[in-house]
Amino acid sequence: MVELGQRASTLSQNSASKGGTNSRPTSKDGSKKELWSSMLQAGASGKRLPEKTLLVLGGTPESQREFLATLSTDHTEAGLPSERRKQKAPPIANQFALGYTYQNVLDADQEDILARISIYLLSEPSVSYAPLLRPLINPKTAPEMLIVFLLDWENPWTWVRQLREWVRLLRSVLISLDDETKVVMEEVMTDWKDRRRGLDPSHVAGSGPVSSIPLGPGEWDEGLGIPTCVVCQGAEKIEQLEKDHGWREEEFDFILQFMRTILLKHGSSLIYTTRFLANSLQSLIQSSLGIHSLLKRQSLKHNVIDRDKILVPSNWDSWGKIRIIREGFNIEGVGTSWSIEIQEPPESFKPSRHADDEERQETDELESGTSAVTIYEQTIQDPKGGASVSRARQSEGSQIEIVTVDSQAFLTEQFEVLEQLKAEDEKQERQMRKGGGIIKDAEMMIGMDDMNRVNEHIGPVQFNMGGIQVDADDMLRRLKEREASRAAGGSGSVSPTPLGGPTSPGIPPLGQASDGKLANQGLATFFADLVKKSSGGSPRSNAAS
Repeated sequence: MVELGQRASTLSQNSASKGGTNSRPTSKDGSKKELWSSMLQAGASGKRLPEKTLLVLGGTPESQREFLATLSTDHTEAGLPSERRKQKAPPIANQFALGYTYQNVLDADQEDILARISIYLLSEPSVSYAPLLRPLINPKTAPEMLIVFLLDWENPWTWVRQLREWVRLLRSVLISLDDETKVVMEEVMTDWKDRRRGLDPSHVAGSGPVSSIPLGPGEWDEGLGIPTCVVCQGAEKIEQLEKDHGWREEEFDFILQFMRTILLKHGSSLIYTTRFLANSLQSLIQSSLGIHSLLKRQSLKHNVIDRDKILVPSNWDSWGKIRIIREGFNIEGVGTSWSIEIQEPPESFKPSRHADDEERQETDELESGTSAVTIYEQTIQDPKGGASVSRARQSEGSQIEIVTVDSQAFLTEQFEVLEQLKAEDEKQERQMRKGGGIIKDAEMMIGMDDMNRVNEHIGPVQFNMGGIQVDADDMLRRLKEREASRAAGGSGSVSPTPLGGPTSPGIPPLGQASDGKLANQGLATFFADLVKKSSGGSPRSNAAS
């Protein structure tokens, strides 16, 4: 043992004589390698961003893009320069099946990144997409996930039916998960009920106990295991529904009461958003995901007064607050009916039924009033379908909108009418040819009546001839009579035309008698009358005057 100690001291003295205590260790030193790896791991973990997951269900690809644009816009920091607020938007792939994109959440100064949100988007509540949703929910992602249901004010009469289909599909997916994921989801729901994170967005998990309020009736009765939020887009269309379709405050209050009642059972939040206007969507989503600014503390305030800016955070609502909106709303019946309906499997999981059975079931639900969807759609009806008529025009008995026919169908119908008329004309022409050009008496009378109407409308055709107004029709008639008198004079008959005319008594008759002396006498009388008329001036000036 002494020799080993002496040898160790000798080695230490030699190392001290060569480099002393400040000598750099060689690269073969294993302890230094371990030090560098720990430093690199510490730096990587410091730059690692918190990962959040947002599952967007419903809407169209266009409305989903609008939602993402609203979510990425920060309305609270309007004073920042535009170049600091603008960030290069990541690509969005949501045209087919399950879409995906991501967003980086920036701090209040738009410099530091607080978290990264992975966003998955699905438009249709089809059971065939259920296998795509199951891998997204696992013990790691469930505590950091939020589900958003997108609705649109373009068709508020379909909201409850859409929500029912999405909840049924989501329940079928959650039931099929493994036990470990279900345990984590149960812990998440317990945490949401106890900590009331929707009321205090600045609270961080593990920071200490938070006073909890006992749950009231209808609260968290049907928790889905993951926090949910309902976003109703296009609140600017509320004014259009009121102006064009005659909706009143009763309809809007009923929608709000119904939505808050069924969402209270899931602990879901509700918000109305307006395009291009400031709203609290970003604050609501970030607080629901547990993302909070390190520089500025933001409080999430509810709003149930402005009908186009409704905001109901999670854990804030209650039956008492819903009742005061308008009396007469059956909140207990709606809640019970909703709990029964969502227990059924999605449509594709149901056994196939005949059309008569489906119609009979819908009729039974309508008569009994047990279906929440039926109760909702009885009051909020589609005005475009003719079921709801504007109260301003109900007295007139006319509908608001007329369903237009497709242009191609209209042209096809008109083409058939033209072909039918063409066939009738050809048939009439053939009949005329067979009859030697003689038209039927009825058709002839119709043609003569039409000509008489035209002549009455146009009136007599007259023109000025040497200062004398001459009737063209009368002139033609006289010419015809003159020709007839000439033909009669050759055969020894007397002209039937009397001397003088009905319109110009001074003009000699066109028909000539057997004696030429009478004709000369008539001409002399005609010129004498002209001399008398022109005594005050020329015939043209007299006619002009």
